[in-house]
Amino acid sequence: QVQLVESGGGLVQPGGSLRLSCAASGSIISVYGMGWYRQAAGNQRELVATISTGGSTNYADSVKGRFTISRDNTKNTVYLQMNSLKPEDTAVYYCNAVIRRLGRTTITDYWGQGTPVTVSS
Repeated sequence: QVQLVESGGGLVQPGGSLRLSCAASGSIISVYGMGWYRQAAGNQRELVATISTGGSTNYADSVKGRFTISRDNTKNTVYLQMNSLKPEDTAVYYCNAVIRRLGRTTITDYWGQGTPVTVSS
């Protein structure tokens, strides 16, 4: 079994900051790419940011310069520091990780349960 557990969402005023965390746990051999996606009401899920095992990052244009993704490979944890938040950042944020499980030769995409972020005054 593998679980991704997210934390850090909540209500914040425009211009504020939040830090999301996502920890992978279970029968893990290796964690490869990790990332954050979000889904606003009525919209499809969209990429926010990804980070490779070596630390290479990729961001959606809408969050560049405001959000920073990072990871701690010793803890199988990925973070998303969100600054200068805007109302349009309001969404449920999902963690994603590509993982090789103990006893498996293939890799699998795993998703967290989602953590809501609301940006409103």
